[in-house]
Amino acid sequence: MSNTDYDKMYKKIFKIMGDLTPLREDCGLLCDGACCKGDENTGMRLFPYEESVLEVKEAADGVKLAVCDGTCDRDKRPLSCRIFPFFPTIDERGKIFVEVDYRAKLLCPLITHSDELVFDPRFFKALKKVGKILSKNEKCREFLYQTTEEIEMYRTFLHKE
Repeated sequence: MSNTDYDKMYKKIFKIMGDLTPLREDCGLLCDGACCKGDENTGMRLFPYEESVLEVKEAADGVKLAVCDGTCDRDKRPLSCRIFPFFPTIDERGKIFVEVDYRAKLLCPLITHSDELVFDPRFFKALKKVGKILSKNEKCREFLYQTTEEIEMYRTFLHKE
C-alpha cells in the first residue's frame, strides 16, 4: 500500500469511529481525563502507517507515538486514543473481537468499574468494523496479532494478582 492508500484507510476508519466513545457521555469526567495526561515522552502507540495522517514522535526503541499535553484537536487524535481502553483483538483464524486493553488497567476506570457503567453498543460495533478493515492489510494484521499477544500477557499477569 502507498501512503495515499493508508491515508484513505485511516480517514475511513476515523469516519467510522466518528465521535463515538465507549460511554454515551464524556468518560474523561470519571478520571479527570487520565488518558489525556502526557508529557514529551508519554504517548499512544500508533497503528502501522498511521503517521501518514498524524504528527508523531519516534521513541528510542523505534515505536511511533502520538504525544499530547492533555489538549488536542479531537479530529486529529490517533486511533489508539479514539478506542481507548479497548482494542480490536484477533484470533489465530483472523476473527476480530473487541476486548478490554489490559495495558490500561491501572489508568482507566472504565476497566475497573465496568460493572457499574452503561456502555454504548455503537462504539463496539464500529470498533469491530475497524478491526476488520485493519485485518485486511498485512502490516496492520501483524500489528493486531502482536498487540493481541501483548494484551493477553497483561491479562494473564493481572489476573494472577
